[in-house]
Amino acid sequence: MRTVSHATPLRRAPVQRRSAERLTRILDACADLLDEVGYDALSTRAVALRADVPIGSVYRFFGNKRQMADALAQRNLERYVERVTERLTETDSGPDGGGWRAALDAVLDEYLAMKRTAPGFSLIDFGNQIPVGHRHAVPNHRVAERLTELLSGYLGRRPDDDLRRVFLIAVETADTLVQLAFRVAPDGDEKIIEEARELLRAYLGRVLD
Repeated sequence: MRTVSHATPLRRAPVQRRSAERLTRILDACADLLDEVGYDALSTRAVALRADVPIGSVYRFFGNKRQMADALAQRNLERYVERVTERLTETDSGPDGGGWRAALDAVLDEYLAMKRTAPGFSLIDFGNQIPVGHRHAVPNHRVAERLTELLSGYLGRRPDDDLRRVFLIAVETADTLVQLAFRVAPDGDEKIIEEARELLRAYLGRVLD
């Protein structure tokens, strides 16, 4: 099941701190502008102006705005994995221990938190929304693969094809239901989200208990 393709690579990776900071400013500006003007009106020139960098600095890393959005989606995924990891570390050291239910809550809650608060996230997610409104399989495969890597050790399970399939089904299901929740209400309909949580608990309980 390892058919995951990687996000568009940078044209040139930053090797110095100043260059890395400039890349961060470019992606931050891209995220803010996505919320303000949307993907169609986004331009590399507008990003350069917002980031206060020369336009050449944008093209140093990206050939076009699609590559820039892809890089932002990849950064979203990295930050998401970091947040889930931190949450699981806190849960595992708590009085009630961990387990797959705690892992499910971490995975779902941190995704919802980013969807509600992370600039640009509602438009591009982990890549599912580019072109805006289109949803395709590759980003969810990428998310499922990263979660398999992260959670297999936490759960004491071997990351075999069966576990990868389980997590892919869970990710696809959660993605569909969360999108529904956010179509019904701007911040996500809580009743739909709780129904999604119960559905995932029932499915994962059958497989992981």
